[in-house]
Amino acid sequence: MAQRILCIGEILWDSLPNGLFLGGAPFNVACHLHRLKCDVSVVTRVGNDVLGRIINNRVNEKGISTDLFQVDNLFSTGLVNVTLDKGGNAFYEIVAPAAWDYIEADEMLMQSAEKADIIVFGSLAQRNKKSKETIQKILDLNKINIFDVNLRPPYDNQDVISDTLYKTKICKLNDLEILKLAEWYGFESDLHEAAIGIREKFGCEIVCVTRGSHGASLLRNNEWVEDPGFKVVVKDTVGAGDSFLAALIKGFLQDKSNEELLEDANLLGAYVVTKDGPTPILNFDRIEKIRKERKEKKK
Repeated sequence: MAQRILCIGEILWDSLPNGLFLGGAPFNVACHLHRLKCDVSVVTRVGNDVLGRIINNRVNEKGISTDLFQVDNLFSTGLVNVTLDKGGNAFYEIVAPAAWDYIEADEMLMQSAEKADIIVFGSLAQRNKKSKETIQKILDLNKINIFDVNLRPPYDNQDVISDTLYKTKICKLNDLEILKLAEWYGFESDLHEAAIGIREKFGCEIVCVTRGSHGASLLRNNEWVEDPGFKVVVKDTVGAGDSFLAALIKGFLQDKSNEELLEDANLLGAYVVTKDGPTPILNFDRIEKIRKERKEKKK
């Protein structure tokens, strides 16, 4: 039986130079998981406004249920102003407050969370007390909790990160974020040692560190594995980490080896950065061509 995945947190519009793109890390992960044929649902909150109604229509068009989408009559649908540097790297201005700051632990949500096997969530949606309390309540159900650390100053509260890591089984963060955690908690600044520090302090079973164009590293079953990533022409990096996490989860469900997990996750992330926006249509032939090109270069 397929495991049920529940992604909870922000859904919003990324305002990019090329237009508005539907985004928000938990939604991006869910969108890619859906395309990877996983059983996934999304929990979020939108405003009772035009942008919120467009989100509902767009999400339904993607074949993803909006049954767990809450509607807020006070706060607007989320918006993020994104600027890109010459290398396609993204910088974010996250508008606050937004409807997704007020996700409620209503009966429908808690019943769905009880039935889920895996909970995917981040730190950004916990910037507000209301959504934080809801997410923490769901984490207390002790499912397979997968934490996508997303330190976006000023929404990088150490207490929130600590409280959440103690309830986390799989932690994904980037190389700058793990160095910040190493500074907070007194870990070694070496990525491997810092990952061990997170595992030992918080009890996380798996720690994954993304390193942008340099690939990613994974600590799992006392094994530290590195993958160099794939060389591609970058359009923008928005959503790259979310697609990476989706592929990582898919590989985890398929019980792939550490090496396979990292390669597949880096591959999907590499493909996404060649496209505009965080959730482009997945061309699996093109994705496999990127993999083949790397193998040929190694010969």
